[in-house]
Amino acid sequence: MTLTLSMDPAEYVKALVGALATGQALIEPAQVKYTVSPGVGILRPAVQCPSPNQDDRPAGTEPELIIIHSISLPPCEFGGPHVEQLFTNCLDWGEHPYFREIEGLQVSAHLFVRRDGAIVQFAPFGRRAWHAGTSCFRGRPNCNDYSIGVELEGDDDTPYDDAQYDVLVGILAALMETYKGLTTRRIAGHCDVAPGRKTDPGPAFDWLRLYDGLARRGEDGGEK
Repeated sequence: MTLTLSMDPAEYVKALVGALATGQALIEPAQVKYTVSPGVGILRPAVQCPSPNQDDRPAGTEPELIIIHSISLPPCEFGGPHVEQLFTNCLDWGEHPYFREIEGLQVSAHLFVRRDGAIVQFAPFGRRAWHAGTSCFRGRPNCNDYSIGVELEGDDDTPYDDAQYDVLVGILAALMETYKGLTTRRIAGHCDVAPGRKTDPGPAFDWLRLYDGLARRGEDGGEK
């Protein structure tokens, strides 16, 4: 089965498991140019794998914040289908002891960037993904209402892959071009909006590399 840009979540996870088992290249190669469709907010190129864990943003609310996360399931293990399974409520809680600790968790992010730079979109940017939890940015609570969540496959202590930085810069540039409320000063880590509760993307994430990449693309505009 081939991974495509739009497929049923259960079929996507099934295809992903098959691709991993055979060593098939995952999803799509990273490309230089990323675009966001106006209105709903679909990123191209990205595999669309709709999560049930999303809902409407408050009326009149546009994205004004980007939150960078990291995730690996099981912790510190990369390359499996478990993140997609978690975000689509398909995870087998009995498959690993750690999964019992998070049993029943219903979460998602707008985007997931794998180690090789492959991108999966779980919620359109015009809708609210369930990624930040209890959170606050510059005194404004409920970050899910007005933020875009980007999950990087990784953990706090393992260096992120070059492909992830390249893809992340392209994604953020496209988002800032589409949503005028987004600037480089409105990019935060999960650790920044939920201090004491969350630590990701952790000390392994190179913020200077991200900002240098954005500056080279001319996306270093001032605060709005």
